[in-house]
Amino acid sequence: MQWRQARGGLALGEIRCGGTTFRWGERTYVMGIVNVSPDSFSGDGLSSVEAAVEQARRFVAEGADIIDIGGESTRPGSKPIPAEEEIKRVIPVVERLAKEIKIPMSVDTYKLEVAQRALDAGAQMINDIWGLKMEPRLARLAAEKKVPIILMSNQRDKPQRRIVPAVLADLRRSIDMVLDAGVPWSDIIIDPGVGFGKTLEQNLELVWRLDELKVLGRPILLGTSRKSMIGLVLDLPPDQRLEGTAATVAIGIAKGADIVRVHDVQPMIRVCRMSDAIVRGRSE
Repeated sequence: MQWRQARGGLALGEIRCGGTTFRWGERTYVMGIVNVSPDSFSGDGLSSVEAAVEQARRFVAEGADIIDIGGESTRPGSKPIPAEEEIKRVIPVVERLAKEIKIPMSVDTYKLEVAQRALDAGAQMINDIWGLKMEPRLARLAAEKKVPIILMSNQRDKPQRRIVPAVLADLRRSIDMVLDAGVPWSDIIIDPGVGFGKTLEQNLELVWRLDELKVLGRPILLGTSRKSMIGLVLDLPPDQRLEGTAATVAIGIAKGADIVRVHDVQPMIRVCRMSDAIVRGRSE
């Protein structure tokens, strides 16, 4: 497979994104979520450009490394919205933030037109929750624009019984596709897709066995923030899942997460710093 050849047994290395260099293994990076969708599962959906910009500014001030902007809810059972509506929600926010913040922005979309418009407006990364299953042309777009791409393993189209082997196979397929399209090995990030077509037990298993994804040789993004797995275990609504999120983040870092995608930036940065001091020997 191409991913084996590209990896070549080398360390994760680094990614240059906009004006930022991510040096994998030095510390855990924090991605702050900006949902420009009124029906977000987590209750943090924003309905105005100004509210989204203000939240992104706050995340930057709190120390976020990446801002992830999405215009379509990904909660289970949600209905897709037209690309035109997603563009209407996302692009004005990206345009404003491109003028105001210095950290990279990623666009959370699986639609080609939305990704194209967002990159043209100033986003510097693609976050595809379908790992190219819905839109393979995103691979070519990432190659042409020379931007990193996050590939998620999503089982909502086909639930699996043995989840870790299924996620590994799914991510290998996605990696091969982006390599075939010309995306450099260094511009690939992987995400196991916690909460996307998995049972509670499978989501818990994925966090515990996250280190098994290291065989793919790419940095791992973990997105557990406020998700239903936490609600089911603790019997709490989304706005009361901070401590549960913190536990998954700390364990995820111990198991090899390189980026954590979160709604609550400041407290999760503190969790990351403490976890990094233990796991990576980094106390700064």
